[in-house]
Amino acid sequence: MEISDLLDEDSVIADLKATSKKQALQKLAEEVHRVAGLDERAVFDVLMEREKLGTTGVGNGIAIPHGKLPGLDRLYGMFARVTPAIDFQAIDGNPVDLIFLLLAPESAGADHLKALARVSRLLRDKTTCEKLRGTDEAAALYGLLTNSTDVQAA
Repeated sequence: MEISDLLDEDSVIADLKATSKKQALQKLAEEVHRVAGLDERAVFDVLMEREKLGTTGVGNGIAIPHGKLPGLDRLYGMFARVTPAIDFQAIDGNPVDLIFLLLAPESAGADHLKALARVSRLLRDKTTCEKLRGTDEAAALYGLLTNSTDVQAA
């Protein structure tokens, strides 16, 4: 599974403005609706339910909110740089500025876990994250996210 299987250029937001985790998730749900036509409220509800189980703020300024959505026919991702960084109740207590949203069909099973692992591997790479933080153009962010796949797969 490649990052390009989850994202397209329209699914990358270079400058998401939010002041809280809830607002960031609301804005991401709005963007998912705009780009993919998915039900905004359903996306938001799935993400909030997942956050109730425990934060998806994984540390080092990174969050990977995710959930399974009824009616979805494929894995779907969205990436956002949040400026300024926000409190996401991350496990290390640090604010989050890089968010990779992942939605999966209810029947995804192992594919959902593989996609989460793939995104996690990508965002664990400090050099990749530094480049993502230093870029404010959506097309460049998309290129970094999808080109990093080759490096990570090796």
